[in-house]
Amino acid sequence: MSSLIEEGEISHEAELVWLEDIDGLDYVRQSIDRLPTRKGKPAYHRPGRMVGYALLDTKAKASRASGTFRRRVFWLLPHDRDSEPEGLYAKSAPAEAVDPRTLEPRIKGYKTERSEGGPPSTAMQELGITLPL
Repeated sequence: MSSLIEEGEISHEAELVWLEDIDGLDYVRQSIDRLPTRKGKPAYHRPGRMVGYALLDTKAKASRASGTFRRRVFWLLPHDRDSEPEGLYAKSAPAEAVDPRTLEPRIKGYKTERSEGGPPSTAMQELGITLPL
């Protein structure tokens, strides 16, 4: 879950790769997966679809126990808001979800009014202000 991701776990990220346009996505789920390589598109074994992943720099070390690298993967499930706008997450977001526009290499991102399913208040809209949650 994104709330459990610590900055130290993503300190060796070099780049985020997006497999689709994130401008139309209110949120993406993120997790840290154990993967066999620093770079390249990882295999995906969840329902739904992978929408992005992180590439690591050459200083990232593999786990001595498993030989794997911990990399972020961004994904969506079939019942997420982009597929079911009036569904379970119409006015909320999963715990591991963040607004993809707040993500960068080594930055874990955060929830926003948009990712939580609610428009900003009228006053906020008039002032052109959006706040992270």
